[in-house]
Amino acid sequence: MAAEYDVSALRVEGLWKWFGPRCPRCSTGREEALERNYCPDCGTVYALRDLSFRLFEGEVLGVVGESGSGKSTILNCLYYDMEPSAGAAYLSSFEGGESDVFSVSAQAKRTVRNTLLGKVYQNALLGLKMGFSSISNVAEKLIASGDRNASRMEARAVELLGHVNIPPYRMRENPEFFSGGMQQRVQIAKALSNNPPVLLLDEVTTGLDLSVQAKVLDLVKQIQRELGISMLLVSHDLGVVRMLADRTVVMLNGKVVEAGLTDQILEDPQEPYTQELVHSML
Repeated sequence: MAAEYDVSALRVEGLWKWFGPRCPRCSTGREEALERNYCPDCGTVYALRDLSFRLFEGEVLGVVGESGSGKSTILNCLYYDMEPSAGAAYLSSFEGGESDVFSVSAQAKRTVRNTLLGKVYQNALLGLKMGFSSISNVAEKLIASGDRNASRMEARAVELLGHVNIPPYRMRENPEFFSGGMQQRVQIAKALSNNPPVLLLDEVTTGLDLSVQAKVLDLVKQIQRELGISMLLVSHDLGVVRMLADRTVVMLNGKVVEAGLTDQILEDPQEPYTQELVHSML
């Protein structure tokens, strides 16, 4: 069974996330029971509905869709910021891809989060401690994984902050004094601290000036090329996805409506919703 998935860094199967009590009408899972992703009888909102996909080794998989489509909820579930309602996920780097990372012990989840995954949040306030130095922020991830050697952690932090173009004279400053683009770069350094095989990127350029966006995207592209990390990239910006993603899945109301090679999706969209997205970019 494992050999079938030996090129998948991550596979997600039947992922659901709902908010609300559910009722006999909507718990059947039938499309006609819902208005978009909302049950009018009990008020339950279905953020993710039976989602399945694979992220291959060394690949960038883009996830696009309008606000509320469920894109960021995928990352929140995978990084244990939110508990899924149902479904399973498997990392090839964790127990050979045989164990569902949603069902393992709390200790095993900490191992997955701190050593096998990295995440860059849309809002840097969620990913960084603004009152601590940039070096300390990177070291925090190393400490969480069990490292206790201060000199080694500092050297690693300096190396990574240099890699994301934080000037040496600013590495001991707190991120609260940084621009949005610099904060995102510190987040990237922190996320890379333990060489995770999978990196989760949540709207990493939202709210940044266009020139800063370009620098952050160039950095992400360079890191992926040099390190061969598998990346799950969530964005509402098709320009970002076009630049970075090998394949793309399009989401609407918690479900995948189209998936394929990024060039194929953007040049010849098949679904009406994808066509609307692509035309809105033109």
